[in-house]
This record gives sequence, structure tokens and C-alpha cells, in this order.
Amino acid sequence: MIKYNLKCKKCNLTFDSWFASSTEFDKLKKKKLINCHSCGSLKVEKNLMAPKLINKSFINNYEKKDLLKYQKIKKKINEYQKFIKSNFDYVGKNFTYEARSIHYNNKKRDRGIYGTASRKDLKELKEEGIDAQLIPWVENENN
Repeated sequence: MIKYNLKCKKCNLTFDSWFASSTEFDKLKKKKLINCHSCGSLKVEKNLMAPKLINKSFINNYEKKDLLKYQKIKKKINEYQKFIKSNFDYVGKNFTYEARSIHYNNKKRDRGIYGTASRKDLKELKEEGIDAQLIPWVENENN
């Protein structure tokens, strides 16, 4: 695990975030999955940081705590995913189209929908007054 101090080039907000490794940060940045939690900008860069020197036993204990936190969060996300899959209809990449159909055409559905949409699509839906939420989705062997 590595902690980076990040800075949004748009609103100048600085914040810390944890990554599995420095290469993981690079992968997420390349896929445009790192954004400012204040203004939503994708123009987030690593900020100047001072190294923190600590002993190995502290690192091992800290990593165990992080692993337990991660497992707890992943378990909660899996519970949400199970609920969503049981109670909503999957519409895949047609999410934006279906959401607009429901909103503008008063298309009746027995259940809500979930699927895939870009950040841009979600922003446009919000601007149109259509309630849509971005939720984390964890792919694993059970999904």
C-alpha cells in the first residue's frame, strides 16, 4: 500500500489517497478513474510529499489493519451488489437510454434498473433531473 498526497489542478484541493502500489495509481490515472471529490475534475496529480520513515513491525501491523478494512468494505459492497442484483433489472450499457425512457416517457417498470454509464452520461442525466447514482462495483469470482 502507498499513500499519495494528491492535488486537483482545477480547484487546488489537496487530499490523500491510498493505492495498492505506484503502478496501480498509474493504471487508474490512465483509465481516468481518479478524480477530485470536490469538483469532479480528472486533472488530479501527485503532490510534493515528504517521506515518512517508520520501522518494519509498524508497517506489517498497518498493512494488516488496511487489509482488514479493505475486506470489510469489500464485504459490504458485495452485500449491496447482491441486493441490487436481486431487486433491480440489469440493462447493461443501455442504462442511460433506459433511464431517459423511464423519465420522459413515463415508462412503467416493476423494478428499478442498474447498468453501465460514463461519468459524462451520469452528469447529463443529473442535469436533466434524472436521479442516477454511481456506486462502486467489485468484480470477483462470485459475480
